[in-house]
Amino acid sequence: MAISVGDRIPSVALHRMGESGPESVSSEDVFSARRVVLFALPGAFTPTCSAKHLPGFIESAGAFQAKGVDEVVCLSVNDPWVMGAWGKAQGASGKVSMVGDGSAEFTRAVGMNVDMSAIGFGERSCRYAMIVEDGVVTHLNIEAPRKFEVSDAATMLALL
Repeated sequence: MAISVGDRIPSVALHRMGESGPESVSSEDVFSARRVVLFALPGAFTPTCSAKHLPGFIESAGAFQAKGVDEVVCLSVNDPWVMGAWGKAQGASGKVSMVGDGSAEFTRAVGMNVDMSAIGFGERSCRYAMIVEDGVVTHLNIEAPRKFEVSDAATMLALL
């Protein structure tokens, strides 16, 4: 069952690149006592994700901050090395935090996992975005398969 507005973010380990390599961070540390915009997508370096989804949030980083967002997080079922390299290639540093969910633990816990084995991806995240305040989901926009209409930066900014 998918997470809904009003639900608390589950407690799981996430991973991101730190100064000296991959670091584990709890979802509680990411979302508690803060206002966070999380957007998730099927994969790093993929066409829509690289050309539209991530760039929109990078370009809008200042606007999110001006609306009281503490952090914008990009999550994908990739390892932290891939997420770090993708963020570096896209210029995300200091604007969007690149978080890996390599085992899809968070993705399954929020019910956003999808089987993309038919196209060689395996288990991935569907495309969605949420606003989380002090660990509780206040807005959630889930894309229909192969769509990119409601989880973009402009739509999420309008909800703040």
